[in-house]
Amino acid sequence: MASLSQAKTLGGIGSILALLSGLLFWAPYSSGIVLLIVGLVLMLVAVKNIADTTGDQPIFNNMMYSVILAIIGPVIAAVIVFIAAASLISTFRGFTPGTMTFPSGFFAALGFIILAGVILVVCILISTIFLKRSYDTIATKLRVDIFRTTGLLFLIGAFFSIPEQLPSQSPPQQVWGPPTPPAPMPPSLTPAQ
Repeated sequence: MASLSQAKTLGGIGSILALLSGLLFWAPYSSGIVLLIVGLVLMLVAVKNIADTTGDQPIFNNMMYSVILAIIGPVIAAVIVFIAAASLISTFRGFTPGTMTFPSGFFAALGFIILAGVILVVCILISTIFLKRSYDTIATKLRVDIFRTTGLLFLIGAFFSIPEQLPSQSPPQQVWGPPTPPAPMPPSLTPAQ
């Protein structure tokens, strides 16, 4: 039989592992991803224990939908970006440098990359909405308002992670020809003869 103390322990350990995964994401052998998966599984087991204890299965269902969307969204976006990159590389095979036109498949690949970004953002936002639903129900059933606050903070964080505008383009740089000559030195800095 599931207990709330067991759910508290599993959820706490899972949250810590998920937090550490963000810090260790750059670590070799994908240890950050492994920690994230273990942390998510422990949090799912904790939420399942809470749902069984309270007798309210939508708590677990909403959390499960959230985790599924949070995994599927980036996977779909990564596959689309990989396909777009392969398409972009193949379009440059017949490209002649010095021409002023874009290769024929350039805009299609760019469109696929934008589509991948939109899919990723939509999946993460919907995932966060399901997570908030789950936490709101837990807060109501257990009478612990920190879950409601946590769900709201997740939703706010997901919403504000979307940039308001794209970063500005860097100024064009000279990529061919002789280097630009250095600026002349002022008379006060010229060496004495």
